[in-house]
Amino acid sequence: MNTKQQIESLREELRQHNYNYYILDDATISDYEFDIKLKELQALEEKHPEFFDANSPSQRVGGAVTKNFKTTVHDSRMYSLDNSYSKEDLLDWETRIKKMVDGDVNYTCELKYDGASISLTYENGTLLRAVTRGDGVQGDEVTANIKTINTVPLQLKGDFPERFDIRGEIVLPIEGFLKMNEERIENDEEPYKNPRNTASGSLKLQDSSEVAKRPLECLLYSIVGNNLNITSQYEGLEKARAWGFKVPQEAKLVNSIDEVLEYVDYWDKNRHNLPYEIDGVVVKVNNLYQQDELGFTAKAPRWAMAYKFKAEQVSTRLNEITYQVGRTGAITPVANLEPVQLAGTTVKRASLHNADQIEKLDIRVGDEVFVEKGGEIIPKIIAVDLNKRPADSVPTVYITNCPECGTELVRLEGEAKHYCPNYTACPPQVVGRIQHYISRKAMDIDGLGGETVALLVKEGLIHNYSDLYELTVEQVIPLERMAEKSAINLINGIEASKQIPFERVLFALGIRYVGETVAKKLAKHYKSIDALMYASLLDLVTVDEIGERIAQSVVEFFSKEENKQIIERLRRFGVQLEISAEKLANQTDKLKGLSIVVSGVFETVSRNELKKLIEDNGGKVSSSISSKTSYLVAGDKMGPSKRTKAENLNIEILSEMSFLEFLK
Repeated sequence: MNTKQQIESLREELRQHNYNYYILDDATISDYEFDIKLKELQALEEKHPEFFDANSPSQRVGGAVTKNFKTTVHDSRMYSLDNSYSKEDLLDWETRIKKMVDGDVNYTCELKYDGASISLTYENGTLLRAVTRGDGVQGDEVTANIKTINTVPLQLKGDFPERFDIRGEIVLPIEGFLKMNEERIENDEEPYKNPRNTASGSLKLQDSSEVAKRPLECLLYSIVGNNLNITSQYEGLEKARAWGFKVPQEAKLVNSIDEVLEYVDYWDKNRHNLPYEIDGVVVKVNNLYQQDELGFTAKAPRWAMAYKFKAEQVSTRLNEITYQVGRTGAITPVANLEPVQLAGTTVKRASLHNADQIEKLDIRVGDEVFVEKGGEIIPKIIAVDLNKRPADSVPTVYITNCPECGTELVRLEGEAKHYCPNYTACPPQVVGRIQHYISRKAMDIDGLGGETVALLVKEGLIHNYSDLYELTVEQVIPLERMAEKSAINLINGIEASKQIPFERVLFALGIRYVGETVAKKLAKHYKSIDALMYASLLDLVTVDEIGERIAQSVVEFFSKEENKQIIERLRRFGVQLEISAEKLANQTDKLKGLSIVVSGVFETVSRNELKKLIEDNGGKVSSSISSKTSYLVAGDKMGPSKRTKAENLNIEILSEMSFLEFLK
């Protein structure tokens, strides 16, 4: 056996032992024997660097140092999940599903692990990259750190697709977490707060050899890609397990919501027996064709639902109520609490939402209050322990003036919140609007963070987001913690933002109620900032899904002279204030005013491409057939009930080819 064969043989043997130990939980050699073989491999690889392999078992010990984690766009978006908290929520979800798909529906139930989401990309069976969830569209590439986790296979086994993504959760088992904390306490170091935050923080450590010391695991649950040859979620889990991934055995295929609820009840009672922390159950429609039919909302798949276990509650003292000012001027009262442990974290503050909530619960300073984490994420006060109320307690009087600039607050009719109307000079509003403008989902300005924005405003270098485009390297260098290279990167990032497309610029402007989805709809309808700027309230409310509240806010934004001046400056600086000619060339109004349902499997174009064609030509894609449906585009395997419903309502049914011809 020559050297190359010897190295490859050792690699394959170590991969198999790794798989037996971490995936099958069935070690076939001792740790000592494994280490001896690994050292033998490392010695051979050091002697023969020409046979280097980035995915060799020897690479798991880490050593690579990453100073800056590269931002990488996901091949397929990582959506968040809609949450449910009761049997009624799940039953409502099932009713919506059964209206939209034909045939029997069964479900895959999986445990909702409390860790850090990750997307792993494999090409020809080899780990290509690992990317954090980020904002769902793009995340940080952390491949060097992920390679140190033994439950992430570097080389797959069996019959796997040529290229695919697999999503999962990086978790820190409770036993490993406790052991890490014991060591930290022995070394007089502060113990880690909880397994979830520790797992998440591990992914961004600069030295991968430090990550290798942590007993992290990767639990996989979802395969994404083309030509996967998989027909159901449950089949996907089984195949992933066969390829070498650690897929939890607790997943279960069930046939009804009643069986889903049995699964939920069982794990609600038995979750503390698991080696990992979980905070609920994820329920998915099992059939991938039905998943495709159901599609996605702007934020989440319609075919999945997270059932969250009841939130943990604690009681603590309310020491003070303070008030925060948001970028839109909205005032949020905040409860400052006696620090208390809740669901693995120390809670010191909780939102009180608005004046009505304070009055409804009769919350007062000095009260003993009950706190829970809403969805186990954001702490909130749910009640007051009146038995412990001090005798000298006085009712809370809501503030009348802005805590930052002193301007008298206003409260619009039908609004729950108070607002500071000092739009141009209230510091948190000025800073908040610029921070929103530069954020990842908006202009995504590289090298510029929230703290730097606050510093630029404080130093008088910028007063609104259009001022960013006049900044120079010389102005920025003197700022705290700003070296020459950082200053150059910041200015280059601002320059690059001029290429951000119009719909994201519109979102970045920070118009109240105009989120990502609304910005896309408005950009698509009006095509330029000028057309939108001069649209009337009546015109705006005729746009699909734009209600009076959004329309009023848009009109109000463009009625302010300072906003018009800022937009003119953005135009002069070259920011994209209209849909590009290239994009417009692919758009028509052929389907304007038409609501079209797409159902079945298509040959010439994919379902998503078909939906995009409809939207690019001014039509609206609808998920269910009703009297408002204009056409049903029917592919192969379309369910009989959809056809029957369309025929009963006299809705014209088009084949894939006839629809494409119609567009031509």
